[in-house]
Amino acid sequence: MNGVEAKIRTHESSCSTLQYQLSPELRRDHNSRRVSGASSRPNIVFILADDLGWNDVGFHGSNQIPTPNIDALAYSGLILDRYYVTPICTPSRAALMTGKYPIHLGMQHTVLYAAEPRGLPLTEKLLPEHLKKLGYVNHIVGKWHLGHYKRLYTPLYRGFDSHLGFWSGRQDYFDHTSVEKPSWGFDMRRGMDVAFDLHGSYLTDIISKESVQIVQNHNTSEPLFLYIAHGAVHSGNAYNPLPAPDTKVDKFKSIGDFNRKKFAAMMSSLDDSVGAVVKALSARGMLENSIIIFSTDNGGPAEGFNLNAASNWPLRGVKNTLWEGGVRGAGLLWSPLIEKSERVARQVMHIADWLPTLYAAAGGDIEDLGGDLDGVNLWRELSMDETSKRTHILHNIDDIWGSAALTVGSWKVVKGTNYNGQWDNWYGPPGDREPKNYDFNLLENSPAGRALHKMNLLPTNEDIETLRDQSNVNCKKNLPYPMAPCYPLQQPCLFNVDEDPCELANVASKFPNILKSVLAELDRYNQTALPPANLALDPRADPRFWDNVWTNFGDYSYFSRDSDMRADHMFKSSSSDQIINISLHNSTET
Repeated sequence: MNGVEAKIRTHESSCSTLQYQLSPELRRDHNSRRVSGASSRPNIVFILADDLGWNDVGFHGSNQIPTPNIDALAYSGLILDRYYVTPICTPSRAALMTGKYPIHLGMQHTVLYAAEPRGLPLTEKLLPEHLKKLGYVNHIVGKWHLGHYKRLYTPLYRGFDSHLGFWSGRQDYFDHTSVEKPSWGFDMRRGMDVAFDLHGSYLTDIISKESVQIVQNHNTSEPLFLYIAHGAVHSGNAYNPLPAPDTKVDKFKSIGDFNRKKFAAMMSSLDDSVGAVVKALSARGMLENSIIIFSTDNGGPAEGFNLNAASNWPLRGVKNTLWEGGVRGAGLLWSPLIEKSERVARQVMHIADWLPTLYAAAGGDIEDLGGDLDGVNLWRELSMDETSKRTHILHNIDDIWGSAALTVGSWKVVKGTNYNGQWDNWYGPPGDREPKNYDFNLLENSPAGRALHKMNLLPTNEDIETLRDQSNVNCKKNLPYPMAPCYPLQQPCLFNVDEDPCELANVASKFPNILKSVLAELDRYNQTALPPANLALDPRADPRFWDNVWTNFGDYSYFSRDSDMRADHMFKSSSSDQIINISLHNSTET
């Protein structure tokens, strides 16, 4: 990385802060007022964690990894109990940005690789583009993973006003390189510029610092949409899969498993980042009119899956499986604008619902979004604690891998599975779940806890204990029907996920008519699916041709001097007259 280290640029900005305190009168006013007009539209901060497991946050009952800032938001807002994401990264981000199921985007099969010549279809209008019509200033910090082979697929061309972060699916948290076929390359951008100056800085700290600066420098006369897409707690490159500062790792001496210890340190840094952003919003007087979402993009990769150490306990499965542990997401919604907060929200929700829900919360007319969304506006249901309009959750259909799952009401059908079933079990660790061991002082003294306390929005310890108990998922041993195994590679399985959230009892043989009905619904969805858009890796993407940087390789014209791939080739930049001579067969790893 000497070539990378040699290219250093500085990027500094100054900022000022403004202190405020929300009075009880202002709190009541904000709880009752309707959002309308540019000056009163709420700020929206969407914090997306990467590969976070159900059991990796404190508000689901585990004391193993303290997450006081995240917990403070959860307990004073809504803990999303029946919130579903897709089983893997790119499809979830596509659903979030478009309000559509991945099958209706061609994004349902695996992830988008850095060398693929494709991206989220340009025909789709994304969440920031919709919000821009309402006067929002839009920023993304962190991971994109929705295409970069041409610049038109990158954030600045999809509705965002700025981006500091990376385009691919994962990277090393310190050197910011991504190892993917066919090679290895640096991947950190400031807009379209390569941010070599960030080499050596810890990824989560970079994202935190940039997010705070955006808040500090924001013109508060305009509404803000800040999309913070963390790399944490996704594993890094294989040579350092769980990168974390040693000082953080040393704080988790009570965790015996070394990989879990490092994961905890990564998670702790992520929680610190959440606290820093909440503190910055509070200091600018923006928190009183903000909506904050914290969400994972998929279930956690547990017990070595993807070289990671997440926990979905007690749910079944891992990331990239269709079991509850792969698709039931850890999430929360916080805002003073919520009418009935401080509760566990049982409303059924899908990640595609955020687009219409947030658009409505921002005062937009849902009719403007068109009629082809899969997402449902649930703002009123969430705010007022009313029954969700959503009755179906399509978890995914992947005809290439032969796996699909759909929930209709209480009934979930699982048809086929991934990895030949080797990740179809239940994975820990459960962690210390003793209620008396929860550290209330840590929560109250966290930056988020202090900010919420100033607003009189932090629940009592007794109320928090109740919420922790209510948010626990308990695997029922005494179900009203006998336990029966599920072998989805042989035949479809059926579960009542309301009564059996841990998917212990396959009741397909007990309720054949229900099974037949849900399978018919699944087939109906499949008839509307677009073919998967996955493409073969393009050799032009190889970072060795681009100064060891992952780049928008499709923006360059391609000329062949000879008729076979062994000959020299030229790439001509579409934005300059410079011609770069490249040999595809003589290049070596650097």
